[in-house]
Formats: sequence, C-alpha cells, structure tokens
Amino acid sequence: MCGIVGYIGHREAYPIIIKGLKRLEYRGYDSAGVVLYDGKDLKLSKTKGKVSDLEEKSSKEITTNGTIGMGHTRWATHGVPNDVNSHPHLSNSGNLAIIHNGIIENYEPLKKELIKRGYIFKSDTDTEVLVNLIEDVQKKDNLKLGKAVQVALNQVVGAYAICVFDKQKPDEIVVARLGSPLAIGIGKDEFFIASDATPFIEYTSNAIYLEDEEMAIVRLHKPLKIRKIKDDSLVDPYVQELQMNLEQIEKGGYDHFMMKEIYEQPNVIKDTYRGRLHANEGLIKMAGIEDNIDKFINAKRILIVACGTSWHAGLVAEYIFEEFARIPVEVEYASEFRYRNPIINKDDIIIAISQSGETADTLAAIKLAKENGAFVFGVCNVVGSSISRETHAGAYTHAGPEIGVASTKAFTTQITVLTMIALRLAKAKGTLSNSDFHRYLQELEIIPEKVAEALATNDKAKEIAAVFKDATNFLYLGRGYNFPVALEGALKLKEISYIHAEGYPAAEMKHGPIALIDEHMPVVVIAPKQGHYDKVVSNIQEIKARSGKIIAIVTKGDTQVRDLADYVIEIPDAADAMSPLLTTIPLQLLSYHIAVMRECNVDQPRNLAKSVTVE
Repeated sequence: MCGIVGYIGHREAYPIIIKGLKRLEYRGYDSAGVVLYDGKDLKLSKTKGKVSDLEEKSSKEITTNGTIGMGHTRWATHGVPNDVNSHPHLSNSGNLAIIHNGIIENYEPLKKELIKRGYIFKSDTDTEVLVNLIEDVQKKDNLKLGKAVQVALNQVVGAYAICVFDKQKPDEIVVARLGSPLAIGIGKDEFFIASDATPFIEYTSNAIYLEDEEMAIVRLHKPLKIRKIKDDSLVDPYVQELQMNLEQIEKGGYDHFMMKEIYEQPNVIKDTYRGRLHANEGLIKMAGIEDNIDKFINAKRILIVACGTSWHAGLVAEYIFEEFARIPVEVEYASEFRYRNPIINKDDIIIAISQSGETADTLAAIKLAKENGAFVFGVCNVVGSSISRETHAGAYTHAGPEIGVASTKAFTTQITVLTMIALRLAKAKGTLSNSDFHRYLQELEIIPEKVAEALATNDKAKEIAAVFKDATNFLYLGRGYNFPVALEGALKLKEISYIHAEGYPAAEMKHGPIALIDEHMPVVVIAPKQGHYDKVVSNIQEIKARSGKIIAIVTKGDTQVRDLADYVIEIPDAADAMSPLLTTIPLQLLSYHIAVMRECNVDQPRNLAKSVTVE
C-alpha cells in the first residue's frame, strides 16, 4: 500500500521525488524517506510522519544534489511507524538501497539465516531482510545487481514492488513487481518510477506498467530491458499513452480532495455513461458486455466480490440485478471469499469491483474464480490496473483519479456501471418491459442533474454537523436499495471522523440496536418516498418514542417524516433503484463537515490507505 517514487536522468532528483511522494500519500503516510546518489555517496533521510515532515528533516540532514534517487511513503505492515522502520533501507555494506511496497511472508526464516551469516538488522521490517538477501546473493555468487535481485526474488514468498540501487552501479535502478503496481515513465534521457503515473504526468505521457513477476533494469542512455523473474526470458515492453492530466490530481480551489471529489460526481457519472447510454435510442452499448452477452444470459448466478466501499456498491447491485434481470446474486467480501472454500460453478459470473484495480484480496478472489472455470468481469477505475488485466472482460468507471482516501465518486460511478450492466442484461433476457427499460434509461440519464441538486444540501449538512460533531456514536438506517447506503454512510463517518457508527437495515433495529437509542444517539434514517416508505416511517416512530435524535434524508416535499424528525435533508425524487445515487450525497457531506469540525485529516485518515495491495 506504500508509495514508491524513483528518478534517474538529467534533472535534480530530489524535487521530483518529494513532489511525487506528496501525490502518492494517499497510499500511506505513516512515515517517509528519500535516498539520493550525489556521485560519490548515498544520502539518506527518513522519518516518522508525513512527506512534509521528511521535507523539513531532509533539508537539515542531507545535501539534496543528485540526478538519481528514490523515495517512499509508508503504510506500516512489519514494524511500527518510526524513523528506523521507515524506507529506504540500506544493506549492511551501505552499498545497496531499497524501497518496497508489499509483504515478504517468509522474511523470518530468511532473517535467521542471514543473522547466522553475520548480518545485523536495525529495523523490524521485512524490507531490510530483502535488501540484505540481495546483497548476500550478490557477494556469494559474484553477481551484478540485476541478476542478484532476480535470484533473491525467486527465494521470497509474498508480494512486492521494489526499487533497488547500488552505488557501485550508479547508472541504473533495478525494479520488480509481484502483486503491487509499478509504472515506469519514459522521458528523453530520463526515467521515472512510481506506484502510479501521478508523480510524472507533467514530464512524460509515456509509461510502461510492469506485469506480475517481471523486473526491469532502468539504465541511462540504454534501452529498457524487462525480464521474467522466474525464467529470465525477455519481455517486449508495451508503452502506454497516459490518459490523465495535471488538473485532475490537484485540488482545484477546494480545501480537500474529498470535497472536490464529492462535487465532481455529476460530471463523472455523466462521463461513466457517456457513449454507453443512449436513452433516446433505447440502447446500452458496453463492449465488455456485448462481447460476452451469451455468458451473462446463460449464467445461473452472479457472484460479486469486493471490499469496503466497493462491497457496498456490490450490495446495491444485488438489488438491481435481481429486480431487473431476475438472476440470483451473492455479494462476498473478497477477503473472506478465497478462505472459505466457496462453491464456484462454470456457469457462474464473478463481478470483481475495485476503485484502484489493485486490491490484493479482490485479485486473490479473481484468481480462485478463474481456477474454478468461472467467467470473471472486472469493474475498476484505473486503466491498465491488475484487475483489468486479470479479468476476462470488464468495464471501466470514469471517475478520474480519486485522491481522497475515503471513496466518494468511485462509489457512485461503480453503481452507475453496474446499473447499466443490469439494464442491458434485463433487456437481453426480456425481464423488463420495453416501457420500464426506456423509463430507467431516461431516469439514469438525468441523474447527474439530480446529483447536482442534492449537492445543494451542503449548507444543511454543515449545519447538522455542527450539532453532532461531538457525538460518540451514530446509527444509520435504510431499507431495500438504501440499506447499503446506510452501511456506506456509517463507513464514511468512521473513516474520516473516527466516530463509531453502524449501518443497519431499518427493520433490524428492533432486533438489538434499539437498546442503544437514547437522547444522546443520533440516528440517520434514509427515507425517500419510493420503496418501503411506510415501513421506514414506523421505524422512525420507534426511535422517536425512545428520544433518539433523528436526521432524515427525505424526498423533496415530504411532510410526514419532516414532522417526526429533528433534522431533515431533502433530495430530488427518483426511481427507487436510482435513489442510492442521490441519498449517498448528503451522507458524504455530513461526514466531511463533521470530520473538518473535529479537525481530522479528511484526505488522509489515520491508519488507512487508498490502495490496499496487501492481504
């Protein structure tokens, strides 16, 4: 989950690395470090804390000259976040430096063997074991750096994206990946290395994404060589043109990326259905679906695997697929899926959902499904990501880069894609009437306008946030399509404000959670007029009778709930199946404002990272 940046070329490396690390802090921000080669020695500075702390410390500790360097921002796995455990790590000789994203699972036996050979370890990390293993192989077999890295990696078990530098080979950086992303930007007489392309998009639009079990020797004034780690075979590099611009990864005048991304939702939902949804013609065209329509029509069951917010999008999709296409759907936590010996049939379709396309648990679930002969369809946001390559087919969301760790626009664009798939399948199976099909197409087409209207509730959400910012618990309730939205609303509040919150189906409240309700308990009730409105009103009555504080999300013009609730946020009317795209908006805004008022780091919540590339 950590962020990696490397540079070798003709520019000063330090400013490129620091700026790149700031762009990658969404991947982890427990600690950070940088190593530079000034032509004679390795200059190392690292610290617990954020990249800004590193910037302050490194300016006092090291000279920042040099055209070769590597930097790292960490999400801790092995070893607590402190200065010593921060990356980069040096080998015992001080010649090798490494940065690493991932986990070396067999580091303990390797470490014991290296200790026997006289190696000394300063940190608690698995990464320091790896760099010393590389050095040991290098010395023992008298190998060049690239070959030593290859031999060492064939001895390790786990996941990694690594950059290794040897001051005795000062014109190259060796990189490799297995399970963690790594991109190489190709400029004129310079190369950039990073966990994703954001650190180098202003310098080059050409990039190579390493595949699993590939390594590359990045050398000045020489062509890039990529080899398979296992058998040393050469790989023809595929150069991609980046579809990203600098404006997309900057705040654009907002205080936080999260707020910017909340407000981008009308546009990104439209971008996601653009060219796919043709409401006037009564058509949905999605290449990944059209090319495999028979598989979808003949599927006996759909299994959705995902984690976190993507799992909530999958739960919404379960309701949509079953209602529209009349096909059984099960939604699984990807992290549990592979470990419970699941029943997977060849006529099942697996839909894997991930914002980053790099989620380790979801990738593991995909591999298991493929081994059992199922057809796997991916839904992700990042072009060229691992999930887009591992699945048989798929559909991209077009949310653009999502920098804020708490996902917002990814959720609504995932629901948009999944809704279009369900509608296209329903059309093919004849499970929706033509009139209903056309009605839903038209409804989805105007959803961006309604989302923009829902965003106008910002001031009301801020007003309510001021009342409840010091609460210690929240309860979120919804029914039907809006039960997953209740889960997502509670997750957002937990993630960024650190207030304990739980989401429940509203009818389940009386089966236990009602014991928690008193005058100090804020209860957010999602109660649009479509769906199970009368039942939700009854649940609100039960809360009211126990003095709970009710915050209700209602359809504009509602009077019945308004008379019962303490606070009301109004959203536009929409079909029940489309309502999650609207009801989630005020919940995002409420979480955001509570977190800001509690002086929390909205974009970088403690202990979290955006792209979860470890199991």
